[in-house]
Amino acid sequence: MGWLFVLAMALAVLVALWRLGRLDRAGLQFLGAALLLALAGYAWQGRPGFAGSPHRPPERRGLPDSEFARVRQGLLGRFDTADRWLTMADGYNRVGDTESAAQIIEAGLRAHPNDADLWVGLGNALVIHGGGMMSPAAELAFRRAAAIAPDHPGPKFFYGLALAQSGHLDEAERIWRDLLAHAPPGALWRGAIEERLRMIDQARAASVPAAPGNGG
Repeated sequence: MGWLFVLAMALAVLVALWRLGRLDRAGLQFLGAALLLALAGYAWQGRPGFAGSPHRPPERRGLPDSEFARVRQGLLGRFDTADRWLTMADGYNRVGDTESAAQIIEAGLRAHPNDADLWVGLGNALVIHGGGMMSPAAELAFRRAAAIAPDHPGPKFFYGLALAQSGHLDEAERIWRDLLAHAPPGALWRGAIEERLRMIDQARAASVPAAPGNGG
């Protein structure tokens, strides 16, 4: 059945090109030779008797939201320009495409180069793309955000978060304690800083070896 279909299609193509192209005898011979060459290739490589086996594109495993994605709207705001770009980047991070997540934020910064929230997001995206390590480019992004909005807690808080995730607990603690010391008493984000300072204390306590007992 497969060969009958192929031959019928070849004949239909030959007739159609002959009529529409008004080929002379030489042109018709050339066209026939081309079709015969195509049929020979099909006979060599084709397997008309095999059942089709379409393959679905590989699916990327969904990943949990990063710490930045979970808390950013509480410090950086929501439903604004930066939030839209950062939400798109979060979607790429969830499927493990960290490079595209960073590129999305870079595109947002080309349109809004003085948006501190986007610079914070870029710093975070670069840390995630770097496997949790603070790169010079990521640090530059955080510092750029702090320079644009020196009185906003977001750049310093997320810079400290990225440092803590990179293993720089002392630097993260210093930044968070300074931020907490200057925070208004009723600031809603005080709790987020206090919680992470407790986590640093717990991490240090867990890493301290127990004192050896006294022998009698």
